[in-house]
Amino acid sequence: MGLIQESDIATEACMNKSGMRRRKEAQTAASLWDAYSGLLSNQAMILAMNSSFVDPLLQYETQLKIVELSFKMAFAIPSLDKVKEIGKNEDDQEDLENLYRTILNIFEDTLLILVSKDLYKLQILKEMAVWMSEDNLYMQERAMVIISRVLSFASRKVKGYTSADVPCLGVLAAELSLLCSHADPSITQQASLGMYHLLCIAKCQNADIAKNKSTKYDKPGSHCFLPSPSDIEFLPKILQRDKSKIAQSVGQTLLPCLLTDFVWSLLMKLSAPDQTTASEAATILKLTLEYYAHKVTMVSKIVDVIYKQLCGNASPILKQVMLRVITLLTRTSPKKVIFQLMDYPVPADNTLMLMWQAAGSESSVAPLVLKTILLILKGKPGTMEERITERRHFSLDTTNMMPVAASQALCTLLPIGSYKKAVAQFFPQLLMALMLQLYYTSNLRLMTEDRTFYARDALRVLLNCSGLQQVDIALKRKNCWNQFSQALFHHHGVYLVAKTLSDYNFPQFPDTLHYLYKLSVEGPRRSEDNVITIIFLTELLNNFFKDPFPEEFLVLFRNWVNDSDPAVSKLSLQKIASMAPVINEIENVCSLLIAILDAFLSQDKTVVIRALMTLRRLLGKLDKVTYSSLCTRIACSYCPLMDHSNGGIRSMAIRHFGELLRDMSQYTWMLNDVVFGGLVPLMLFLEDTEARVVKACKYTLEICASELKWPTSYLLKDEHCSFELVVLNICNNLLISHQKYIIDLISDTLGFLRSSRTYLRRGSVILIGYLAKLGGHLLLRDEIQVMLEAIDRVLLDEDPVIREFAEITNKIFMEIAHRLTSSNIKQSFQRLFNLIYIKKLKPLYNYNLPKDLTGSPMGIKETKNDKEAITDNNYEDVLVKNEDVSVKNARFTSALEHTSEEE
Repeated sequence: MGLIQESDIATEACMNKSGMRRRKEAQTAASLWDAYSGLLSNQAMILAMNSSFVDPLLQYETQLKIVELSFKMAFAIPSLDKVKEIGKNEDDQEDLENLYRTILNIFEDTLLILVSKDLYKLQILKEMAVWMSEDNLYMQERAMVIISRVLSFASRKVKGYTSADVPCLGVLAAELSLLCSHADPSITQQASLGMYHLLCIAKCQNADIAKNKSTKYDKPGSHCFLPSPSDIEFLPKILQRDKSKIAQSVGQTLLPCLLTDFVWSLLMKLSAPDQTTASEAATILKLTLEYYAHKVTMVSKIVDVIYKQLCGNASPILKQVMLRVITLLTRTSPKKVIFQLMDYPVPADNTLMLMWQAAGSESSVAPLVLKTILLILKGKPGTMEERITERRHFSLDTTNMMPVAASQALCTLLPIGSYKKAVAQFFPQLLMALMLQLYYTSNLRLMTEDRTFYARDALRVLLNCSGLQQVDIALKRKNCWNQFSQALFHHHGVYLVAKTLSDYNFPQFPDTLHYLYKLSVEGPRRSEDNVITIIFLTELLNNFFKDPFPEEFLVLFRNWVNDSDPAVSKLSLQKIASMAPVINEIENVCSLLIAILDAFLSQDKTVVIRALMTLRRLLGKLDKVTYSSLCTRIACSYCPLMDHSNGGIRSMAIRHFGELLRDMSQYTWMLNDVVFGGLVPLMLFLEDTEARVVKACKYTLEICASELKWPTSYLLKDEHCSFELVVLNICNNLLISHQKYIIDLISDTLGFLRSSRTYLRRGSVILIGYLAKLGGHLLLRDEIQVMLEAIDRVLLDEDPVIREFAEITNKIFMEIAHRLTSSNIKQSFQRLFNLIYIKKLKPLYNYNLPKDLTGSPMGIKETKNDKEAITDNNYEDVLVKNEDVSVKNARFTSALEHTSEEE
């Protein structure tokens, strides 16, 4: 009984197993048919899209999704061996095998159709490689066979094209390069074969470009140095597991843009979870960059990705590989790497310092690295970016902090032994760049949080790396380094550095002087740069040359006199003034003096004052021959400054004008026109509100009176001299000896009637009245009309005293106009008559006259007739000719008046 039960159980178990097997076989068969029908359906949709006018990008994206579904259908089916097992006999097995192969062929045919229509769709093969690696259940070896076949088809097809655009080759090459070292030999074989076909496609692309370039540059003397694709040889077997050959073949064959994609893809693989994949990618990446880094573009982007990955939890091996990549990229693209490393927040973190060290380890490009840093150091930290939206990466703020980062980088790079030669080569440039950055940074620290003073630290490192340790120690002893952070100390700090370098006879002096001269000739980018340059250059010249400087340097100082920056002008003028003892040894001294005269026109009053002082100091030592050749121009340059808004400039200009007349007393005949050109302001500014200006006017008028032999000096020496009496005395002397200047003096005086200063308007009204009284016979009717219009405006002046004096002056002009005749002949007779009579005037305005006029220094003795003349407002002629002449003149006057009445 028991045996029967056991037999029944065994039979039931066999039946169950047989049922499960049949169900599994049925499921396998069903999956094959489902895959077959699904692939056919998907193929039909893809073909339909190929024949439509859908947007190419949308078409590709839709077809890619369909291909992905087909891929999962085709490569999720069981292997061929398992499929054969479900066949009941040989015919069934053969049918199943044919179905299996048909499924794969449909998928392959679909890819071939896509690629035959557009080689751009080889991009799908890259996606296949990714899908294949995502799940080991897929038939990887069979997928590689299809990829290899499609590439083989594409390589044959591309040979018939005049040009081929296959942008995915770089990314696909990266995937295949990793599979060329796969653990499965069959996958390795297919991957190397696929890589071979891929390189054949790339080879054709190179041939097209070489052909286009040779056509474009096929001119006499032009040569194309692009290597011929036929020179590139590779075989599928060589590419199997030989990473060096893979890197060499890919680097030599792919175009720069494709090679960049290749490098980028491998870089992304470094952080793959699979350590084997990461290790393989690292090896191929280093081998490729070792020889072909120069072809890689997007260097900045690669550096940025490396920085971000290093900031993460990168393993020590990964860090080592990435830093090596930085080194290799620096070797061929130092400028791009350096600029990218500068574009991170300041101060640099530990990761960035590691990257700096990696970049600095490539000694062959040390000069290029320093050149790039010097280019960055030309910038001014803290300035706003012109286009903030174009900044590639984050910063602490929107200001340019790259120069600060460059200073910090120098602290790392300069001590590197392999940089010693490059540091010596660029010592002058580095020295001046850091001196400028010290100035910029000291100002920046006043506006921002207290950051480390990297420019100062870099300058100290530069000195120590250049064999100038004693200079560094001396400056530290002078407390220079600590005070550099103070903005007000900086100019003195520049002087101390230059002085200390000179004291120790630094061997870099010739190169430094040459660079400073070149910098001065070319002109700096900013005016503040010029200030630092002048201070440094001046101190070096003072220590190594005697005054005067060589002509080539004097030209610089002459040009700086009229620089747009007042500080530059004053520094130059200060140095020129110190050359006064040797002024006569300078070859082109005239051009130097003229440059100083041009500085009189500066809008900055401190520059004008410095120019006046410098010129006076030089003139005191200048030889008389040169002095006399320029005295007229110099005197003319003083005249506009006599009316300057600044009292200090007015007083200096007036006093220096007098000193020039005293110096040139032997050449007074040359200066007559200039003296009378300055006479009006010399008289009017006797009323100036500033005592120093009044004192200067008295000083200069005394010199003028002495040179012109006028008895005026005694009036000016009076402590309480009367303005009107001085004017009256000068006008009487003009009448006697220099009548020809009266009209010009009237014209000069008219310009002061509109002055904003009350005392000038008042004085000009008085002066023009006396000049008109004396020179009325020289004026024409049109000139009288112009002067009347000018005086009419003053009649409305807000000051009552000026209005009162304007009425007197207006009356004088009215009387002159009344006496004028309309006949030109009669006017000529009247002028001749006035030349015979010379009349001295008496006070007309009674402005601040001494109480005792008779006993005043004026020495005027009033007779009865004089009083009557003043009372009746008539003219009293003082005869200077004998009585007979007076009688003749009286008769001439009577006849002239009789003629006038007849008209």
